[in-house]
Amino acid sequence: MRRIILTAIIILSAFTASAQTLVVYYSREGQNYTSDGIVNLKVGNTRVVAEKIQSLTGADIFRLETVRTYSEDYMTCTQEAKEELNAKARPALKADIDISKYDTIYLGWPCWWGTYPMCVATFLEAHDWTGKTVIPFTTHEGSGFGNGLRDLKATAKGAKVTKGLSLRGTSVRSSDRQIENFVKGQNVYL
Repeated sequence: MRRIILTAIIILSAFTASAQTLVVYYSREGQNYTSDGIVNLKVGNTRVVAEKIQSLTGADIFRLETVRTYSEDYMTCTQEAKEELNAKARPALKADIDISKYDTIYLGWPCWWGTYPMCVATFLEAHDWTGKTVIPFTTHEGSGFGNGLRDLKATAKGAKVTKGLSLRGTSVRSSDRQIENFVKGQNVYL
């Protein structure tokens, strides 16, 4: 009987925790740069990581989507991203989510020009981060987070920003163990 009660408490705790946890991410399909050259992704690398985190945590999940679609051509997209960064643009999002009921938010993005895409800034600036725990993750091809963590801390005022998970895009599809360890709280940089 005691074992059944303990199991029920553990299950209830997991359910309660997942109801207060959210995974938010921006990801882009199309051409992507890798050490092997340009490849075409049907599912963006950051989305793959976000869905793995959601699967492990049972959290709610929300995809950031811009009103204006970025080019599928890698070189054109990098120019668009650079122009937005230089202009400090805040691209409009198709939808938003009320984060008030969430205590913990995993936030993921591809590293563009040494930080997060400007649509992530749009999302961050639209919310009150006081008392939230933000767990960042990024995909990249050599830059890691760049200045993304610094920029996140500056924008998500009032939040506790934890160490994050940084994965090379080329390793994302074989990174189950690293993601699992990250979610378990080891919060290692890779």
